[in-house]
Amino acid sequence: MTKHPIGTRQEWLVARLDLLRAEKELTHRSDEIARQRQALPWVRIDKDYAFDTDGGKQSLRDLFAGRSQLLVYHFMFGPDWSAGCPSCSMIADGFNGLDTHLVHHDVMLWAVSRAPLAKLQAYKRRMGWSFPWASSSDSDFNFDYDVAFTEAQQRAGDIQYNYGRGSHAMDATPAPEPVARLAASCGTDAPGYSRDRPGMSAFALEDGVVYHTYSTYARGVDAIWGVYPWLDRAPKGRNETGIWWHRHDEYDKR
Repeated sequence: MTKHPIGTRQEWLVARLDLLRAEKELTHRSDEIARQRQALPWVRIDKDYAFDTDGGKQSLRDLFAGRSQLLVYHFMFGPDWSAGCPSCSMIADGFNGLDTHLVHHDVMLWAVSRAPLAKLQAYKRRMGWSFPWASSSDSDFNFDYDVAFTEAQQRAGDIQYNYGRGSHAMDATPAPEPVARLAASCGTDAPGYSRDRPGMSAFALEDGVVYHTYSTYARGVDAIWGVYPWLDRAPKGRNETGIWWHRHDEYDKR
């Protein structure tokens, strides 16, 4: 028998209306935060970045592909890894189709990783994805946007991630079990896995000048992790005690 509270339809409706008021408050607060996000000052980018893409070498400006706005998902896929991060892969499963709507609303969406283009292309075929994915292996892009770190930085605890500096939980010794497990699934070890981090960044192109407008990291990417808004509305919520997800082609193998 269920241990969850049981009630009548009328009791449910009273509780639901109370929840609705809280949900509306959250929606209005979210609208206000979006306005604050869009009001951030823009930072001009004068540094040249080179990306390897299916269409050849491209600059950051080229990635806009004629649009005035660019969203970049910093996909964790290190240069020597054999596969992309399962968590990033789960997030990226939601990009197909979405990118089509964005591009028709003056927004270009790209994933960017440090792995060489050939690895990204092979993994993209495996996952059945169609969204654009660029390699930043020949540039400082990931390092400049605080989603990649050197071994020396890691050893010194000199990592700035999610707007804080110092050692991060991912760098703990011994490695947390979830980090070690995710690392192994990518064909690397925990320190190698932790030298890349997830995040997303936004850019604007105006009068031929590229500007950085926004970046978010860690739990900040929850909002674009498509499965969680659904789970938050499921009867048991997220109902997780650890990492339960796998790449979408791996579930039947377990």
